[in-house]
Amino acid sequence: MSITRRTLLGSATAAALTPSAAFANAIPLGDLSAYLNAMLTAESPFTQINSDGTVSTGTVYIHRPGRVRFDYDGDDLLVMAGGSQVAIFDGRASGPPEQYPLDETPLRIILQRNVNLGQSGMVSEHSFDGTSTRVVARDPQRPNIGSITLVFTPNPIELRQWIITDEGGAQTTVILGALEQGGRIPARYFSIPQEITARNGN
Repeated sequence: MSITRRTLLGSATAAALTPSAAFANAIPLGDLSAYLNAMLTAESPFTQINSDGTVSTGTVYIHRPGRVRFDYDGDDLLVMAGGSQVAIFDGRASGPPEQYPLDETPLRIILQRNVNLGQSGMVSEHSFDGTSTRVVARDPQRPNIGSITLVFTPNPIELRQWIITDEGGAQTTVILGALEQGGRIPARYFSIPQEITARNGN
């Protein structure tokens, strides 16, 4: 599997509901924003469906605001965000990790300190498919970086998956397992400089 900037971070098909029914049963955006803002730390196994159809698995660690780590199973591959940067560590590649600003991925929408899905121009779709609420969001200040589709189940609200659509239209789906919130996650999990040092054997 190859992880690139475009495929870092498939989609569910909505049931046949009328627009009014779909909206009426959707979890309100204010409730979804409050749920994300209350999520300080979280850990979950994940399955990732890449844009080329390949599938990978691993564990994701989230520490809001601004930090996330994807540990991939059976592959010397690690993706982490911390210090406003995203780094891709690929053990099969020589040289330093690929890095770019966190602001250049739609994933920043759920990692920012104050999530506000009701912000003008952010959400282009808010619907209910009979089981889950689906929200398509785009940073109104950076519309050219792509979008993120968030899928939530109710009672209680839980984030079940997200789909990153890049500026070229390629999609990468991350399906979450049981999301455990509130645990303690080591700060080094999100330190790009510490990971570089450790991999260099220093």
